[in-house]
Amino acid sequence: MPRISLRPTLKQTEVDYIIKLKTKNMKKNLKSLIAVIALCFVGTVNAQDIKGDNYEQKFKLGFGANAGYVFDDAFGLALGADVRLQYDLSQKTSLTLTTGFTNLFKEDATKDLGFIPVKAGFKGFIWEDRFYLLGEVGAGFSVTNDYDQTTLILAPGIGYATKYVDLSLRYEYYNDFVNAKGNEGMGQLALRLAYGFKL
Repeated sequence: MPRISLRPTLKQTEVDYIIKLKTKNMKKNLKSLIAVIALCFVGTVNAQDIKGDNYEQKFKLGFGANAGYVFDDAFGLALGADVRLQYDLSQKTSLTLTTGFTNLFKEDATKDLGFIPVKAGFKGFIWEDRFYLLGEVGAGFSVTNDYDQTTLILAPGIGYATKYVDLSLRYEYYNDFVNAKGNEGMGQLALRLAYGFKL
């Protein structure tokens, strides 16, 4: 006599829905965590001693080259170039606005994904006015090979800056770009080398 299983079975559509729901909740938790960390960091930086009320607020302009590794089976290398406008609020804090072009190279013969990022950020120097933390948020607009996607960009990073040279490492997450598994979300670890000067 065949055995009868009393376990309930889930249809594939129900399984896909559960996976999608869990992924969505993870993304929300990640965004909330980044926001909390950013608020805590801003509070810490504001509590530090700065040069005083007479600090000369100024703009800086920088031109950077980027190289990264994409954490997705469909892509491999990422290369890009950018221009960044920085406004120094104090000796230890700055606002940034960055745009340029980034290309995600496909590992097979299919079409690469090229897009224009537009990001606003907050930079806080944490040691000797050289080492800093940077958090950026913005959007990426695909412009090559008939891609028609726009994505939210989240990019926390660390860096070292001198008077003219800026070297940084960041993780850049693309919330809405489709990965190799057909789901939304992928990211890259990118190194940026830039030359900047005061305006």
